[in-house]
Amino acid sequence: MSGIKKSISELVGRTPLLELTNYEKQNNLEAEIVVKLEYYNPNQSVKDRIALAMVEDAERKGLLKPGYTIVETTSGNTGIGLAAIAAVKGYKFRVYIQDQVSEERFKVIRAFGGETIKLTEEPVLAEVLKETNGDFVAAIKELEDKVLSKEKDIFFVNQIANTANPEIHKATTGPEIWEDTGGKVDILVATVGTGGTISGTGAYLKAKNPDLKIIAIQPGPDSLPSEANPTPEEITGVHPFFGVPGERVPSTMNLNIYDEAFEIETQQAYEAARAVAKSDGILIGTSSGAAIHVATELAKKPENKGKRIVAVLPDTGLRYLSMNLFE
Repeated sequence: MSGIKKSISELVGRTPLLELTNYEKQNNLEAEIVVKLEYYNPNQSVKDRIALAMVEDAERKGLLKPGYTIVETTSGNTGIGLAAIAAVKGYKFRVYIQDQVSEERFKVIRAFGGETIKLTEEPVLAEVLKETNGDFVAAIKELEDKVLSKEKDIFFVNQIANTANPEIHKATTGPEIWEDTGGKVDILVATVGTGGTISGTGAYLKAKNPDLKIIAIQPGPDSLPSEANPTPEEITGVHPFFGVPGERVPSTMNLNIYDEAFEIETQQAYEAARAVAKSDGILIGTSSGAAIHVATELAKKPENKGKRIVAVLPDTGLRYLSMNLFE
């Protein structure tokens, strides 16, 4: 039987778990921090999972046909995953992408043949984001209603409302963690963007072990745009889910899945990402740094001595070299 793959779609998932043994020793931690390295996916992020799942789900349902253009809004990683899958399957791809994300994201999407449009370059999006102080959910709905609904032969992926998003994590990410830990996982830590990762993974793991604790992470106030600070350094791809109106939370986020929520500032995420690069040789992105920061705080608590904390690390640090993460 040949081990040669015929498509990058066959390379998605089965990412490894790594215990941060050097980092644990340096910080005198008495709990295990085990990280799921999602940058082992073919295009270096957890979003490869949902990109493939949402496209193939749409194909099965007849929503995406040959000759169609795939369209999405993204902070970058979903766009990259979709651009690659679109290239493999022969679709055109167009993405509306947040202005402030790293230049690497724009370049990678264009390398796969995708078209990139900054959010501020689309008048409908720009207007809604300004009026709602950055309500991404409202902006996407307006884009769909006023722009995309008038186009033919397109498939709007809409990851923040697409059920294939959390479902693929329930079908793959959760089982992978359970199998690779031999069922010994006490705490799951994950950042929240669309909420698909924590909702799907958490649902599977909670079904296996109802006592497992799920910790969700959102940006702190200093890492979000405000009147006083309209352009802060943000944790790319991580968005608020508590302390905000319910309509601003993606429907892919199960608000009943987590046991505790943390707010993390960008600088805290930076420091953690820099630390594990030097201690354990992994180069990770800002959201991954946020997950490690929280996992570290949990590992310091006496009640967690001897426990295993699994943190999902969404992407590679190579997407951030033009930013301040490793400065």
